[in-house]
Amino acid sequence: MTAGGSTLLTPPAALIYAMVTTSAVDRTINDAELQRMGAIVKQLPAFSEYEHDWLVREAQDCGKILSKAGGLDRVLALIDASLPEHMRETAYALAVEVASADLHIKPEEQRFLDLLAAELELEKLTCAALERGARARHQRM
Repeated sequence: MTAGGSTLLTPPAALIYAMVTTSAVDRTINDAELQRMGAIVKQLPAFSEYEHDWLVREAQDCGKILSKAGGLDRVLALIDASLPEHMRETAYALAVEVASADLHIKPEEQRFLDLLAAELELEKLTCAALERGARARHQRM
């Protein structure tokens, strides 16, 4: 199957694309974000069949798409087309986790989260709850 001329992703790959794009929209992927993505892939059942090398390959593939003209729109369309309905909130939640990893959501990250929410047709209240939960998990004493 294709979406906009691109092969669809597996649902776990679409989740990776959501996280990687969140991290990359400000043109830097910092250590806290990388560590959070790695921990998510190790912990969540959606990724139980995958190894670390897979994460790196998917992240690189996502980066290649993002580096081209219209790349952000293409990634958003791929995420949307590749996720079953019940995984849409998960994609947003994981993107927020990555954005919150360094305790500061940058304007570029917030803009991407807004675009992702719109693309996935998520309700504002749902997004606010997921964002608040991520902030609570990442607070320090």
